[in-house]
Amino acid sequence: MCGIIAYTGKQQVMPILLDGLKRLEYRGYDSTGISIVSRKKIKTTKAAGKLNVLESKLQSEITGHCGIGHTRWATHGAPTDDNAHPHTDTDNRIAVVHNGIIENVDALKAMLDPKCEFKSQTDSEVIAHLLATHSGDLMTAVRDTLSLIVGTYGLAVIDQQNPDTIIIARNGSPVIIGVGDNEMLAASDMAALSRYTNQVVHLDDGEIAKLTPNGFDVVTMDSTVAHKEAMTLNNTNANYDRGGHPHYLYREIIDQPDTVKQTLSGRLDERFSTARLGGLNLEARDLIGVKRIIILGCGSAYYAGLAGASMIESLARIPVSAEPAAEFRYRNPVIEQDTLYIVVSQSGETFDTLASLREVRRKGGFVLGIVNSVGSTIAREVDGGIYMHAGPEVSVASTKAYTGMLTAFSLLALLLGRTRDVSPQQGNRIISELKELPDKISQVLAIEPEIAKIASKYKHSQSAFYIGRTNGYPIALEGAQKLKEISYIHAEAYPASELKHGPLALVTDQTPCVVILPNDDLLPKTISSMEEIKARGGPVIALTSAEGAPADRIAKLADHVISVPDANELTLPAIMGVALQLLAYHSAVSLGRDVDQPRNLAKSVTVE
Repeated sequence: MCGIIAYTGKQQVMPILLDGLKRLEYRGYDSTGISIVSRKKIKTTKAAGKLNVLESKLQSEITGHCGIGHTRWATHGAPTDDNAHPHTDTDNRIAVVHNGIIENVDALKAMLDPKCEFKSQTDSEVIAHLLATHSGDLMTAVRDTLSLIVGTYGLAVIDQQNPDTIIIARNGSPVIIGVGDNEMLAASDMAALSRYTNQVVHLDDGEIAKLTPNGFDVVTMDSTVAHKEAMTLNNTNANYDRGGHPHYLYREIIDQPDTVKQTLSGRLDERFSTARLGGLNLEARDLIGVKRIIILGCGSAYYAGLAGASMIESLARIPVSAEPAAEFRYRNPVIEQDTLYIVVSQSGETFDTLASLREVRRKGGFVLGIVNSVGSTIAREVDGGIYMHAGPEVSVASTKAYTGMLTAFSLLALLLGRTRDVSPQQGNRIISELKELPDKISQVLAIEPEIAKIASKYKHSQSAFYIGRTNGYPIALEGAQKLKEISYIHAEAYPASELKHGPLALVTDQTPCVVILPNDDLLPKTISSMEEIKARGGPVIALTSAEGAPADRIAKLADHVISVPDANELTLPAIMGVALQLLAYHSAVSLGRDVDQPRNLAKSVTVE
């Protein structure tokens, strides 16, 4: 969940490390630090707080061509200067940055000399002290030390005795090598490398690499040489900029008509009224044999999975369920050969989702992935899948990637439906709806000023409820998630049918309720839930695609109405989702929140 940047080469390293850390800020962090090999000595500067605090402490006379940097999201120990990375050994010979959690840290400390002085409360510092007990080759020292560790790590190490060398390693936390011209970089995320190279090598778990300006060598934990080839990524440096907008989050919201087009591009097969998804590695006869589908994800990916389950079940008439990946992996699930498992992750590195994927595959299950990051671990380990092609998502709160997930599920639902009960005529209608989705999202973006006024009116609320029935419930869940993530207003989502089974007791005239009202057969029942809220004095914000008489009735009951274009059940979650993203965004902005880096959260959750 933290960020790593490392460089060795011909350039001055400090500006590169600082630029890399800045580009990793979006992942979420509470402290920063860098270590540089300067005049054959390790020079380390660390600071709690934002990157500008670190910059104010740096000394201009520290120069060098090899170094490591880190943004920390606290797991062991509070956000303090001492707990910030990099960590060094007692003699200040070795510096280490570490992502992950060491589960046997107490046992490792007991192996060290009792006089060994620890300066922090972190688990990570023990690595530096263990490395210092080894003499000779740094690569061997790192391998021997890592063999003792129980837990996860993404690691970068420098040693003043090897002034142009960086050792990196991975087990459960991503590390990427960036290949330059007589210079080498490493990072936990492509964002930190994009300015310098688009040639990258992804380490796999259990691999260790030695970087020097002239190149890299990769071995496994048993010293077997791992032959790695660099791949070219198309994400340009400009993809990580705000594009003139006030926040990354805002850019990512308004970019969604274009990102949906990218997800759909080349995938609508109008000749056969279906979707073209060659990356699934499944033939039609394989799809016919699927008897059940289980979707796994965390956070917004889980909520997208709930919406996707409804889409697929409705069109393909296959039983589909969605579960939080973190719970699935611990309940000793029964893995069935005729069940298709789908894991969903923006980053492709989400720890619990990756662990669930590996558990399913270990038991013989077939797993598809829906991911955004090309070359990510999940993308490389699944049996097949769908890339969203939404482009880099920088803000911690997911918007365009969430919409990309929904769009990918729409395509998958169409494909599975056409192999079963969906007629060519119905398939053509669905394709038409999907082609109209970018324009309908643009129509929602056009009413942003109205949504901003509603957000401003309720910005001081202590709590809010989001309710919806069946297909509307996953929309409510994601809407509540966005509001709490970036505005810090407590928000909960419930099925509208559950309102009178408990939550209604909390509704007052100070509790705004966002009611999801698709233009479907259950619309009258959801309107009845609105009436229950109004009877208790609760303010109602109606989000609806209804038209005609039902729309008039909603307008009379609700305090505010957000009207969106009508659409089918495959595309409406994305359309309504964009409206709720704007509601959350403007609530947060009006409260002065840091919308791109909300407190206590990280972009890519790579620890349990």
